[in-house]
Amino acid sequence: KPYECPECGKRFSQRSNLIVHQRTHIGKRPYKYGQCEKRFSQSSELKQHQRICFGQWPYECPECGKRFSWSSHLMIHQRSHTGEQQQIHTDERPFHCPDCGKGFRYNATLVTHQRIHTRERP
Repeated sequence: KPYECPECGKRFSQRSNLIVHQRTHIGKRPYKYGQCEKRFSQSSELKQHQRICFGQWPYECPECGKRFSWSSHLMIHQRSHTGEQQQIHTDERPFHCPDCGKGFRYNATLVTHQRIHTRERP
């Protein structure tokens, strides 16, 4: 992991993750939600909060009725009812970019994609 936090020594494989981490040391929260004045260190945290504030829980478990704001969270939850693992050769894209909403089959692909939003080069 080539990126090290000068404050605490924690290491990261991606520069963007180091930048987000460093905000915890200085309390920087650049993403502000105008409805309730709450601030967040990551845009994904802001988007999640907006869904909660607006009561947007569109994904409902057909088994127990529990609701989720993200389809990927529902998919993970549904496994608790069946005990099954996710099928690998499906067209499901449970990992969604919090910045643009694009879906991916694998979390690693999402992480690589997120670099376009931070302008980080691989």
